[in-house]
Amino acid sequence: MIEVKNLYKSFEDKEVLKDISTVFEDGKTNLIIGQSGSGKTVLMKNLVGLLEPTRGQILYDGRDFVRMSKAEKVMMRREMGMIFQSAALFDSLTVLENVMFPLDMFSSMTLRERTRRAMDCLARVNLVDAEQKFPGEISGGMQKRVAIARAIALNPKYLFCDEPNSGLDPKTSLVIDDLLHDITREYNMTTIINTHDMNSVMGIGENIIFICEGHKEWQGVSADIMGSTNKRLTDFIFASDLLKEMREAVTHNPQTGV
Repeated sequence: MIEVKNLYKSFEDKEVLKDISTVFEDGKTNLIIGQSGSGKTVLMKNLVGLLEPTRGQILYDGRDFVRMSKAEKVMMRREMGMIFQSAALFDSLTVLENVMFPLDMFSSMTLRERTRRAMDCLARVNLVDAEQKFPGEISGGMQKRVAIARAIALNPKYLFCDEPNSGLDPKTSLVIDDLLHDITREYNMTTIINTHDMNSVMGIGENIIFICEGHKEWQGVSADIMGSTNKRLTDFIFASDLLKEMREAVTHNPQTGV
């Protein structure tokens, strides 16, 4: 569990995060949503230590990340997995070597053990047959699955995903969503996902934090969104005419199951 208490972040005289308090739960897909410039990316960067909060607390299972020394933060990051928007694979390494990279850097396993662990992770994302390929030889969706395999190689307690569906077609995005959801449950991780993808919000949003102009405007689950009376949330979620029509259909006739 990650608990955020009264978090503020300013850049010179501009306050970007304003008194955010929330809890990201174990074993659930926790989503951070909001318009571009709302502060959600700054929030995630504070959570992983890429930025230092102006004030407030970030507690990892009761451990105050903000007050840790540099060496303690380095140790904490070994408990974190990261999936970047661009997948961020090493072009000169094979798929297997990419997944082995964190194991080579941070584990004390033998080469045979590291290889076995990396292959197990590739099997978990259904990519065993791609082990000797290079990133440029596989599709964008496959690259994202390699990134997921690499992120779970060290069996992290906390998994951070920055726009994992960026650049993917809707069908592939659903595959990535289902994989992240299943892995979160399987490993009982605290998974935090920054996303603009409304399919992700409605499909795997077990704990959703909506950030608006640096504030936590709303928090809930996907099932609560259809009936929400928070205008800022509904204006953001139902920006398209199609989604507005879907919401109106459910609101006026809950038995439709739309």
